[in-house]
Amino acid sequence: MARLYSPKKGSSGSTRPVSRRPPAWFKYQPEEVESLILKLVKEGNSPSLVGQILRDRHGVPLASQALGRRLETVLTPELRTKIPDDLDILVRRADNMRRHLERNKKDYPNKRALALVESKIHRLVKFYHGSGRLPNDWEYKPVAASIR
Repeated sequence: MARLYSPKKGSSGSTRPVSRRPPAWFKYQPEEVESLILKLVKEGNSPSLVGQILRDRHGVPLASQALGRRLETVLTPELRTKIPDDLDILVRRADNMRRHLERNKKDYPNKRALALVESKIHRLVKFYHGSGRLPNDWEYKPVAASIR
């Protein structure tokens, strides 16, 4: 995947399987995978962590292949997080950078990195407002994010 804010090409990532069906060696039924997902989410794990646990502990290569739909569609509205997982991770990252900048005022590369992360946050918020995943009155406030 190309870099977002530089002219460099970036490192290549692994490619997803072409088939939408689970592999032949896969042993779980969709209902079993769904119950595992619900159990892991009720324990307090984020959707991305649930996918990692399914992969590493239970041998589920992709939840979407096993279920025929995305992992987040399994979750009921009560179990979904208020903020989407990718946005929450970026907000935490920006908060850590902001705290670092309070201690190290002259760290200019970190200032730029913070600006890039906050720009990604604003782009994601705009996307989630349009798709209805976030309420229209929600906005990113660095001070409120640092209170968490």
